[in-house]
Amino acid sequence: MRAVVQVVLLVLLTFTNIELLASEQQNFGPKSFAHISNKWTAIVAAYEPEIKAIDAAFAKIDAAQIKETRYFRGVKYQLGEYKGEPIVIFSTGVSVPNAAMTMQMALDYFPIDRVIMMGIAGAINPKYVPGDIAVPERWYFHDEYVYANPKKDGSSEYELPHYYLNMQNTYNNRKDDHAPNYVNFGFIHPNEVSIVKDGWESRRKVPYFSATSELLSQLKTAIAKMPPIKLPSGKAINVDIGGNGVTGSIFVDNAEYREWLRKVYLADVAEMESAAVAQVCDINEVDWIVIRSVSDLAGGQKGKNAENVFDAIASGTGATLLVGLLDELTNK
Repeated sequence: MRAVVQVVLLVLLTFTNIELLASEQQNFGPKSFAHISNKWTAIVAAYEPEIKAIDAAFAKIDAAQIKETRYFRGVKYQLGEYKGEPIVIFSTGVSVPNAAMTMQMALDYFPIDRVIMMGIAGAINPKYVPGDIAVPERWYFHDEYVYANPKKDGSSEYELPHYYLNMQNTYNNRKDDHAPNYVNFGFIHPNEVSIVKDGWESRRKVPYFSATSELLSQLKTAIAKMPPIKLPSGKAINVDIGGNGVTGSIFVDNAEYREWLRKVYLADVAEMESAAVAQVCDINEVDWIVIRSVSDLAGGQKGKNAENVFDAIASGTGATLLVGLLDELTNK
């Protein structure tokens, strides 16, 4: 009889511990949206001219509605629908830390399973002119660096830490056609970000993040159905899908550095948020794509940079393509 009582008590204690553990888990971590079948599309931009272009485009579409506005940690999230499908629109703020923070917040607070980012970028590939659009297949961080002292022997080489020399060997032996062709820019020696995901036992270096192939394919279908996108002058723009974009907490306004980015990363455009958004989406297993309209040739001007002159124009062409993609995604 005593043995039976002990077994019953053990079972009760086990279930009690399970319930307590479940209760504790509910007190920590982000909200779970597993029970929601109709997930949302997040429409993301970095700063004011880009959001204004999106809002202006939506204002002309009866099927686009903003129904509610929420603020979390000061960030404005516009909740609504596009052709009956739930959407949330928000600005990440400029630069990598803001983009990572606001994107993760959005995924924690809303049932998002697809992210479309739209904004402007500086051209790295000189084939682009203001208003043209690049939709890179891969996004790289270009400002993970080692800043090294020159060697004291009078040579042109640098004193690099052992960990970085070991990483260079790893990079050089990697079998990946899209891995960067690393060379230094003076004392600046490029490195890679380390990430960790569910199922990984430790952090790993990753050279880039790849956009969701299905979204790239759907965008191609959308473009085939759309009339040519034109500038206010009437001139049709070029839209490229594929290739590489680079992200860093740096406003690139130097021609020599632009040429280095092209050499190392085979970059087409540069900006300050997309790879951060891509990393957050990748780790959270959320589909994503980034549309970037060219505002200028980075560091290619004479005198001061005129990027702000073309902000609205470039944002407008990007918003037009964004709407075309949404039409394809909601085509029932």
